Amino acid sequence: MELLQWLDNYTFPTEARFKDVEYAKRAYPDVVRRMVNSGTTTCCYYGSLHLEATKVLASLIHTAGQRAFVGKCNMNQNCPPNYIEPSVKESVDTTLKLFKHIEQLPRTACGEPLVHPILTPRFAISCTEELLTNLSQIAKENPKLAIQTHISENKAEIELTKSLFKTNSYAETYDKFHLLRDNTVLAHGVHLTEDEMVLIAKRGSGVSHCPTSNFYLSSGMARVGMLLDHGVKVGLGTDVAGGYSPSILTEIQHASIASKMVAIQATADPKCTCSRAQHRCQTDAGSGSSVDEDSQSRSRQGHKYHECDCDCDDDKKQPGRFTNQKLSIATLLYLATLGGAHVCCLQDRIGSFEKGKAFDALLVSIQDEAGNPAIWGFNPQRDLTQGVTAQSADKNLIEWLERFLFCGDDRNIKKVIVQGRTIGGRDHHHSI
Repeated sequence: MELLQWLDNYTFPTEARFKDVEYAKRAYPDVVRRMVNSGTTTCCYYGSLHLEATKVLASLIHTAGQRAFVGKCNMNQNCPPNYIEPSVKESVDTTLKLFKHIEQLPRTACGEPLVHPILTPRFAISCTEELLTNLSQIAKENPKLAIQTHISENKAEIELTKSLFKTNSYAETYDKFHLLRDNTVLAHGVHLTEDEMVLIAKRGSGVSHCPTSNFYLSSGMARVGMLLDHGVKVGLGTDVAGGYSPSILTEIQHASIASKMVAIQATADPKCTCSRAQHRCQTDAGSGSSVDEDSQSRSRQGHKYHECDCDCDDDKKQPGRFTNQKLSIATLLYLATLGGAHVCCLQDRIGSFEKGKAFDALLVSIQDEAGNPAIWGFNPQRDLTQGVTAQSADKNLIEWLERFLFCGDDRNIKKVIVQGRTIGGRDHHHSI
């Protein structure tokens, strides 16, 4: 079953149930707790179209202490009769009421909000031109207001979008309504053309790569390497429940698989004869570069287009550092941390352990006592010897990180920390 059928048969009927606020109060605590205990310190939430239910969600997230963006879906066309907003006015009015509710939530001790409002046109298909025009006006009046929506997830969706709005591309549709800007989060981007990538990069928008959902709904595989080479900000997303797992660890694993499949399917570019450039790209995409080197390089580059630095003619240069290459461990870690922070425009606050940033972190254990049989866990009595050196210890740390990324799950997450406060994990007793 693909996207549009999935929405009609499963997603819309489930979301319609949130009209009952009591149902929202029963369902949302488990949603938030599972997201937190899976290790997600910052999350973009799509609420249903219901104001009161989404207010419940925002309040629960605030109580849990998670950093988040919360929006209610705007959707007034191409939806079931029992799950559609009756007018543009109601869609806009309830959206503004939700924003007010979120902005009135108590702030942290340092005066910063953890829960932020986010403008949420579900996707172009679900919004009339009049609604998108009104949402555009809200965005214009609030330049710091984040925006989230979906883009180019499914081929049938893309064709319907272009037909409805008489545009040449999906990205052009959003740009037509001035909804592409530096704080716009675009989910999926599976079938983006290079022209769209250039436009998205020019506007400063980011893409949330959701490989689990893309595989499960047979949507395809996003060309993450090409997005990075075009200077597009990229992070990872779960897209629950199109994606069946709430864990970013699952996304890391599937992002790795997707990048390998993209690399396998790509045909070699016969134009580039520069072996030096080919060697550089292959080396960078392999496991030889360290986490720090890869992340720092991308931070210095500012997501700019990575071209071959050889002396060959422009039209013979390599397409870039990441295009059609498998994603390295360092790049995958970056996408799950600082990359996501860039997408949410929070890179100056979170995403790394740089001085002055908030302490958002996971305390992870891969010891046998964690109880995860998928990891051949670390056992001090068995694995530590007097002959261990600093060099071998560093190597072990990298190997343990890889074990966690590819074999770990919530059993290995002892603590989830946001703003220096433990809010989840196996050692934490939840309060929601």
